[in-house]
Amino acid sequence: MLFLYDAGIRLYTLLIALVSLKNKKAALWLKGRKGILERIETSIDKNKRYTWFHFASLGEFEQGRPVLEKLKADHPETSIVITFFSPSGYEIRKNYALAEHVFYLPIDTRSNARKFVSLLNPTIAVFTKYEYWYHYFEALHDNNTPLYIISGIFRKEQAFFKWYGSLHRKMLGWVSHVFVQNKESKELLSGIGVDHVTVSGDTRFDRVEFNAKNPIEIKVVEEFCGDSPVFIGGSTWAEDEKIISLLLIIYPKWKFIIAPHEVNTDRIEGIEKLFSNSVKFSSIQKQEDKAQTNEAPQVLIIDSIGILSSIYQYGHIAYIGGGFGVGIHNTLEAAAFGLPVIFGPNYTKFMEAVELIKNGAAFTVKDSDELKLQMELLSKEENRIKSGSSAREYVNSNTGATQSFLNFIYHKDFN
Repeated sequence: MLFLYDAGIRLYTLLIALVSLKNKKAALWLKGRKGILERIETSIDKNKRYTWFHFASLGEFEQGRPVLEKLKADHPETSIVITFFSPSGYEIRKNYALAEHVFYLPIDTRSNARKFVSLLNPTIAVFTKYEYWYHYFEALHDNNTPLYIISGIFRKEQAFFKWYGSLHRKMLGWVSHVFVQNKESKELLSGIGVDHVTVSGDTRFDRVEFNAKNPIEIKVVEEFCGDSPVFIGGSTWAEDEKIISLLLIIYPKWKFIIAPHEVNTDRIEGIEKLFSNSVKFSSIQKQEDKAQTNEAPQVLIIDSIGILSSIYQYGHIAYIGGGFGVGIHNTLEAAAFGLPVIFGPNYTKFMEAVELIKNGAAFTVKDSDELKLQMELLSKEENRIKSGSSAREYVNSNTGATQSFLNFIYHKDFN
């Protein structure tokens, strides 16, 4: 099994190298790892003991961020090192102020992992949600470094619980403690003999609650919205945008904000063609906000990264993209602001989406007709307020995972 794992890692790296010839993200992934261990060796102060946080991408960073920030506030002497697997996390957070160093995670080979752990010699290591790397886990175990998984979520279809999952189960044996989001995850782990588990919840709730209480003011978005009711399409894909576009003629008094999941020239140009009476966020920022028609633009296209979580403060209804693809994106950011949430049919793997629906705070649609029906219902203020209040209450009632984890490690590792 380990042979297949190592072969898979090398094959993935080779494919990235091939794709990088035409794909900017893949090129960044490859370039960022060139000579990475040498750069780490020259950067690290071996007299310091570091706390290592690893995140797959930007979403996982935001998930683990409340833990990192509270730890740094409680223990300012702690030196933080962050690693990312994906360029979408590293490129945006490479200058993050609370981290002493931010690196790409070197490719998971035995030699890379052992050298990295030896150089860093972390006090503890914290991995978030889905990140499991065999050689890093083994190297941390051999180095006697406590390793924690936070906001873990497990499902019976995962390899951990299959006949062929011995390698995955071995990795869990090297984890000092697993903090999971729900009791179902704990029960699944117990079934394979993993009992060092605590149900603490999801740290994302702490993050989105903080964000809703401390949003960043975005003046140009506020001015675009004015006094109009606002429909926000967050992390959308082309399939989402097509059905949203059919609402504009039905609701001419509403303003629409479209924040695509991927921001690149082709995507933005495609959205501009679909929403003719639109203006780009970057154009408003440069005061080039004259619409292509004689009337004020009805649609604002967000062609900037990292501001969606604060844009929700200006909304009345949120549509979260991804539900017509592999799965929906972050529903909690909008829910924390008290917005009713709509998304496509592929949501069942996301516990928070299922529970938001159960609480009357979210609604799923399978086509444009169902979206029109939900919009008709939520355009009525009393329905919107009721669902939005349920959304906010759901978020507020599920906070506390950050402190649960920190209480544990303060007792064990920060005496």
